[in-house]
Amino acid sequence: MMTCEDAAISKMVLHKVGNKTNNEPLGLSKAPFMLHPDISGLLLKYFLTPFKSNMYYNFAHESNLDLNKIFFYCREIFNNPSDSLFEQSCNIAAHLYDTSIHPNIKSGELYVTYLENCYLDGEILDAIGIFKSESKETYLKVYPQGEGFEIESDSGININKLDKGCIIFNKDSDKGYVVSVVDTISRGNEAVFWIDDFLHLKQRKDSYFNTEHAIEMCRGFVNEYLPTEFEMSKADQAELLSKSAEYFKEHNNFNIDDFRNTAFEQPELQNAFNNYKSNYEEEMDMEFENNFKVDDEAFRKGQRCFKSILKLDKNFTVYIHGKRERMESGTDKERNLKYYKFFYEEEK
Repeated sequence: MMTCEDAAISKMVLHKVGNKTNNEPLGLSKAPFMLHPDISGLLLKYFLTPFKSNMYYNFAHESNLDLNKIFFYCREIFNNPSDSLFEQSCNIAAHLYDTSIHPNIKSGELYVTYLENCYLDGEILDAIGIFKSESKETYLKVYPQGEGFEIESDSGININKLDKGCIIFNKDSDKGYVVSVVDTISRGNEAVFWIDDFLHLKQRKDSYFNTEHAIEMCRGFVNEYLPTEFEMSKADQAELLSKSAEYFKEHNNFNIDDFRNTAFEQPELQNAFNNYKSNYEEEMDMEFENNFKVDDEAFRKGQRCFKSILKLDKNFTVYIHGKRERMESGTDKERNLKYYKFFYEEEK
């Protein structure tokens, strides 16, 4: 988990990056930005407030990590922040310009900052912040004029709405550093350019990553695999999903063997789960961690995977949260229709 309450901007460079495809220019500054105490606090709020997620990334490359341009530039900065920030910020801006080739990518200001006193997983670290502002908003300025007032309009940046940003922590450089990312406005095809094309990141294998994949694996096993291999009703699926969710809620640490034996009691289901896990690892090109800490944020986001929806013709949609013993199913032979019975204590 990261906190930047005590962070400070020690150095900053500001550039203007246009869209290369739309023939907009790249405007590089001639010198570092002179920070003023009254503006530093506003910039910190603008840059750092959106970073709330526990999902982290590493820089990546298909053959050699040194060939990842942003990783290489950041390593140069960390090795010599006093002398290299300006030069490498120009390289970062040029690389962003070269990757801004989708016609919908907006031009904007690029801020490259050196941050001190950032807190991540119990460590105080230096970090590099790369932030881009694209959206402008119209503001009204009211000021006294003679015996009355005047109103003028102006365009500016809303410091509560950072468009794109990343924070690169000086940690695990051999694995591609630890990177946190924000992209609040991109949609569709242009959304991939910030993470994939510009930064070229892969998700970091940590507790968030493991929790996210454990939930997805469980969802696929119960909702997609089991109905094809076993005779299983929606009610039975709901019960298995409920047991799975309860395990995540009640355990701070996830153990794959304990989870399998708790959520899937029948030996044939346990064997099927082992086979599915192997296939999942092969398909995702990963090795599943057998023991890890459950990440609360990843579990909250993944809780929707444990909800089972029962759609009955076009007449009824029932959301099932568990309690298999309170459901019965059968067939009304006289009307030749199937039915469910639901037992409850009170109506809400």
